[in-house]
Amino acid sequence: MREVTIYTDGACSGNPGPGGWAAVLMFEEHLKEISGGDKVTTNNQMELQAVIEALRLLKYPCKVKVHSDSAYIINCFKSRWYVNWEKNGWVNSKKEPVANKEQWEELLRHFRTHKIEWIKVKGHAGNKWNERCDELARAAVPR
Repeated sequence: MREVTIYTDGACSGNPGPGGWAAVLMFEEHLKEISGGDKVTTNNQMELQAVIEALRLLKYPCKVKVHSDSAYIINCFKSRWYVNWEKNGWVNSKKEPVANKEQWEELLRHFRTHKIEWIKVKGHAGNKWNERCDELARAAVPR
């Protein structure tokens, strides 16, 4: 399997409000930066969209290291929240509908295609690629 490293980040001006997402993908000597935004969104939606958009670019099943500063995403996969969400009809432990269900469903489709290692990165702590994603995501916020 090809090995790909991905860094992602989301940004939101207000929550909800205008937001941006970004990802940096690395494969061998190749580096690709992507970003986008929405006029009305949330920070969690932008964090999810960053990972989704990055994984959409992979043409083959890959071994992927996804680096994110989003506890929302990392905790979901490390603690396997999605297992109970699916089993319980997309209702969370508080018996409420899971927020951002459509994005989670798409992310899970990609998750099941690739072998993904989820790596928590401390945000705004000097990590070069996390900082680059933050810069790209903030620049992508619609004005």
